[in-house]
This record gives sequence, C-alpha cells and structure tokens, in this order.
Amino acid sequence: MSQPARRGRMPAVTDADIRRVARALLVDQGPEAVTLRAIARELGITAPALYRYYGSHEELVAALRRDICADLAAELATQVAELPDDGVVQLFAICKGFRHWALAHAREFTLVFASPTGETGSAMRQFDEPFGRIFLQAAGRLLTTYDIATPSAEAIPGALRDDLVGFQSELLAVLAESGQKFPAEKLDLGVTYLMITFWARLYGHVTLEVFGNYPIPVRDSDALFDATLADLARTIGLEGD
Repeated sequence: MSQPARRGRMPAVTDADIRRVARALLVDQGPEAVTLRAIARELGITAPALYRYYGSHEELVAALRRDICADLAAELATQVAELPDDGVVQLFAICKGFRHWALAHAREFTLVFASPTGETGSAMRQFDEPFGRIFLQAAGRLLTTYDIATPSAEAIPGALRDDLVGFQSELLAVLAESGQKFPAEKLDLGVTYLMITFWARLYGHVTLEVFGNYPIPVRDSDALFDATLADLARTIGLEGD
C-alpha cells in the first residue's frame, strides 16, 4: 500500500477516498484493521484530519456498514429483477443470494452482521434501508399472493409478545412512511413472529457456515442449506424453490 507524504502540504482527500480505503483495509485484513490511524496512513494524512469528515471511529464504521448494505441490496435487487414476479421464488432467491454473498465477502459480513460494534443486528433492524427493503418487498409479494401458515396468537410464547408488538409497530410505521407494497393489514402478530423466526434461522445457518462452525464436518454445504430452506418453506405451508 501507499506510503504517507513526508513533507509539504497534505494531499486532498474526499469522503469517498476515506470510505474506499476503509473498505480495502476491511477486505484485506479484517474489521480490526479499520482504524483511523491506518486509514490516515494509507491516505498520507494525519489521523486528526479525518475528524473533518467523521466525529468518531464508530461514525466511520457506521458509514462503511451502510455502504456494504447498499452494495448487498443492489446485488440482490439485480438478481430479483431477473426472476418472475412471485413472492416465493424471490424470497428464496434472496436467501440464497445472501448466503452466497456472505461466503464470498466473509470480512464484510463479519463487520455488518457479526460485529459487536454499533447496534446489534442494525442491518436488519433498519427495514427502511436498502437491505431491509429487499426482504420486505419479497415478503409483501408472498403475503399478497399466498396463504401461508402462521402461528396463532395463543401459540406465541407469552414472554415474546411485548417485543413482537414493538417490532410490529415499528414495521407498520416504516411501511406507512415508505409506501412499500406490503399488505400491512396482514401483518398480525403471527406474521411478525414468523418473520423473526425465519430470519433467525436463515442468519444462524449462514453465520455457522461463514465461520466454519458446523457441529459436524459437512461435505456438501449446498445440500444442507437447500434442505434448511425447504424446511423453512414447509413450516409456512409452502414448497421451497
């Protein structure tokens, strides 16, 4: 990589330069390498100069996470655009696309989805952000055109009800403000619970695979993932694609 300038005026840098270098450090060396000092060194400036653009390291990392999520969403949106307008086909294609991206971008996945820095689960909590919208759009198409099996209110663990009600209210607010084509009238507590458990199983499986933490050696990880998706489809009364 480049050497810092030793004399004269510091080179002019832009916000895009900073994020580009931060992304390169992340991909080359991992999340722990993304420090203000390392970024400044690569750009040939002093670390305090970065505070003109970001108030803290956490603010810079948050911007980097947003960039990564936007790129992931764009990649998934391109894949979805080539598919039939079918909620089941699109949802399961997004699941597969997310897994393939995570395996190909393990360090970026780690920063966004498996790092304690910042808000836990921020990538999926912000459903009004590009990555969350991809899932909501596919889920909306699925709920509009298919009758899915959802748990009754009585079947939902009582200890989770307040959390689910809060999440349901948050989602409804996002849908109202964004104008997304999602049948909000179908977003009852059962659907809300189903969305959370679906994501938990998908995320858990992908995380185990990315970090090589399967409990047993698995020779055909594609077969295991496909079986997981098929099981998820069966739990909601659908056939996996």
